[in-house]
Amino acid sequence: MPLRLIFMGTPDFSVPTLLELVAHGHEIVAVYTRTPKPGGRRGLQLQPTPVEEAARKLGLPVLTPKTLKTPEALQEFRAFEADAAVVVAYGMILPQAILDAPKLGCYNLHASLLPRWRGAAPINRAIMAGDAESGVMVMKMDVGLDTGDVAMAERIAITDSMTALDLHDRLSRLGADLMVRAMAALERGGLQLKKQGEDGVTYAAKIEKAEARIDWTRSARAVLRHIHGLSPFPGAWSELEDARVKILRCELAQGAGEPGAVLDDLLTIACGEGAIRIIELQREGKGRMQAADFLRGVPVSPPMRFG
Repeated sequence: MPLRLIFMGTPDFSVPTLLELVAHGHEIVAVYTRTPKPGGRRGLQLQPTPVEEAARKLGLPVLTPKTLKTPEALQEFRAFEADAAVVVAYGMILPQAILDAPKLGCYNLHASLLPRWRGAAPINRAIMAGDAESGVMVMKMDVGLDTGDVAMAERIAITDSMTALDLHDRLSRLGADLMVRAMAALERGGLQLKKQGEDGVTYAAKIEKAEARIDWTRSARAVLRHIHGLSPFPGAWSELEDARVKILRCELAQGAGEPGAVLDDLLTIACGEGAIRIIELQREGKGRMQAADFLRGVPVSPPMRFG
């Protein structure tokens, strides 16, 4: 029989999993998501989360509690009599009483190869650290920070051409399929759990805006991974002729020079070792654009420099 599930998620990353669970016949008895935030023109309208928008299109009941730590929140959660809860980037801590409420437990989809990159920003941190691979894992949740027993995993190579958005989209789709398989195994009583090892534990701290400034003294590959790990948000940036420019996509290139120096008229920029060529960028107050379009309006050539 299909499972009675509570789904808990907030951003775009969560939506494919919700859609796949519905498509595979599971009964979604409630959808929990974060409260709407001000947005639209002048921030006067409340903007529902991507998960809320998807859930309402499907006719599913949506709840947006500000906390799960009250007796009332626990009573409401228990009243759904769910077999399990599926959690995908919900953005709120689940207290032990909530974790214990579903008969079969709460299962989280996490975008890293645990125990590496526990925490808030695993996709960005994996790229920025130069990791060769990433992945998604389904784990049974406990009260620790991404410390639960792992049920299933899928791996994917990280190439130098991948931005955080590219990897986000790949892992979102891969994770949706993985969670559907995990719930099918749970339904059959055949979901196997394995404790996480203690070797290789790292934490994916939230991205701070202060990290976004590009350090051109680093190697070309480190600069590239920094840029791609922060693309499109918050966007790695540098200054060109006193104007701030976000660099959103680049590639390794031939060349050498003083860090930050413009090496030609194709936006090849010297790093501490090697060089990168800018492919896509965004001027302050402007939309994102291809390098060729940027250069038609802003000629850039030696001896100009970034930083």
